[in-house]
Amino acid sequence: MRREAAAMSMSVEQPLWRALTAYRALTAVYAVAIAVVARDSYERPQVAFGYLAVLLVWTLATLPRFTGAARCTRPFLAVDTGLALAGILLTPLADGAGRHAADGPTLPSIWTAGAVLACALKGGWRWAAGASTLVGAANLAQRGEASPNTLHNVLLVWVAAIAIGYVVEVARASERTLARALEIQAATRERERLARDIHDGVLQVLAMVQRRGTAVGGEAAELGRLAGEQEAALRRLITQGPVPEPRTAAGPDAAPEDDPRPQDLMALLGRYADARVTLSGPGTPVELAPHAARETAAAVGAALDNVRTHVGPGARAWVLVEDEPDQVLVSVRDEGPGIPEGRLAEAAEEGRLGVAQSIRGRLRDLGGTAELVSVPGQGTEVELTVPKQDQGGGEAATGRRYPARTGEGTQ
Repeated sequence: MRREAAAMSMSVEQPLWRALTAYRALTAVYAVAIAVVARDSYERPQVAFGYLAVLLVWTLATLPRFTGAARCTRPFLAVDTGLALAGILLTPLADGAGRHAADGPTLPSIWTAGAVLACALKGGWRWAAGASTLVGAANLAQRGEASPNTLHNVLLVWVAAIAIGYVVEVARASERTLARALEIQAATRERERLARDIHDGVLQVLAMVQRRGTAVGGEAAELGRLAGEQEAALRRLITQGPVPEPRTAAGPDAAPEDDPRPQDLMALLGRYADARVTLSGPGTPVELAPHAARETAAAVGAALDNVRTHVGPGARAWVLVEDEPDQVLVSVRDEGPGIPEGRLAEAAEEGRLGVAQSIRGRLRDLGGTAELVSVPGQGTEVELTVPKQDQGGGEAATGRRYPARTGEGTQ
């Protein structure tokens, strides 16, 4: 945990800000030193040394600002860049037709690059491109012509600033990813710790109440059944985490139709798991297109409704999810007496189309299949096959809406 905290507190940007602080101080002294050496060549030395005095005082006074991006506000960087531009444009006034006409240094000299790099560290490559473009235009304006040396310097600053700005943006994105990973790791460790504590206490007590209540019978049996349901729900919570709540109020199977992001089928099926329904599947999300995931979950719910209605409210059922490269397989198995031969045909003639529409119809519109395997005396298994491609069917493609689960026996 100490290593994680150190990684969070140590930003990739901090060494860059420290280097920039040193660069600004050194280049300000360098600009003053150049002016002192060439003081006799200035036509108006009062302009040159007046500007350099302001530059030196500004640089030293603002060094604490460059400890991080938070203190380098947009107005502050605008003033800092403006000071660099003013120095470039004042060079012809101070130097007359002297050194600046022969590609000599401007008054701020290479200090100007520090202002551009500050914009790059603060706002990324876009801010860097804007600041370096302004500096380049000012250099071309004060020279009066685009000499090869001037163009070389302008292009060098422009490319370097944009590159550094881009690196900073990538570093920030990496830091956000790392921070999220550390949060997930910390949450997982905390969940594991809670799971150990809960397993050593609450789960064992609930399991004992379930066994004793079932053995005693009567009202105690009902208490044991409730304890078993709570044990199963709590065990699922500490092993899988909370099941995401639906994002709309239209119902458990509803979701924004314009949300293109895949949905986790295991999360949608998690609400069906309880003491009587065992859900098994991969440890990673099983992602499907939103419509396909909702329709598959609804088909599983219809199959479980049939189990409760035709086998009994206390019947056990098992849901198994298999994630294959090109398809998802879901099987729903019960321990009932099985479906008598010809019973599904009779149900269809009677207008009870739960299997025909709520299960097979949904899978057909997804481009998949739904098969029922039933052996008298050995239970029933519903096998759903959902392809991962071409899942644009359902209501959007056919205009049909299949009946929602109602809890009735719909065979």
